[in-house]
Amino acid sequence: MFKSIGTTLITGIITILPIVLTLYLLYWLVVSSEEVLGGILQWALPKVVYFPGLGTITGLIIVFLVGLLMKAVLVRQLFTFGEGIVYRVPILKSVYSAIRDLFDFFSPKKEHFGRVVIVNVNGMEMIGFITQEDPQRLPESLRNPDSALVYIPMSYMIGGFTLLIPKDDIKPCQMNMDEAMRFVLTAGITGQNTAGGKDKAVSR
Repeated sequence: MFKSIGTTLITGIITILPIVLTLYLLYWLVVSSEEVLGGILQWALPKVVYFPGLGTITGLIIVFLVGLLMKAVLVRQLFTFGEGIVYRVPILKSVYSAIRDLFDFFSPKKEHFGRVVIVNVNGMEMIGFITQEDPQRLPESLRNPDSALVYIPMSYMIGGFTLLIPKDDIKPCQMNMDEAMRFVLTAGITGQNTAGGKDKAVSR
């Protein structure tokens, strides 16, 4: 009886927790933007003009406008110039470049950067993500035209490994980025394409 109750509780937690965490993240983003931008707007605008939520709306508008401006060549050049200054600051460049590279990894504009593959390591097949195929962008001691740099994440977001793997040991994986990350980070518990609602066979 107690075992059945415990199993039911765990099932409920597993079902509810992802929803709660997603909603909390959205709530945190809304509240944070409202606190920061809302405070500025309350100081700059008359009280009769300001209303709760205006900070969040302003934040969304700013993000949208930045996206539009980045389509202009001059703005991109100015942004690149600003990044060049950041990259010259000793400590700041390490933090910024790491964050920048992480977001670039998941950028939809990269056709090959971050694509999902299956790698063979000592007879074991693992899901990985191509991070670098151009040997000229690697340290000189790692440059090998017949190899590619692959990131292999560990389950439950506890780390991962970056390996230089021969291209003969790499083959395509019929999963997109979201499906592969969800599959790997949950240790394969998902076992299906939950977004599409249909089971998919996963190569092993």
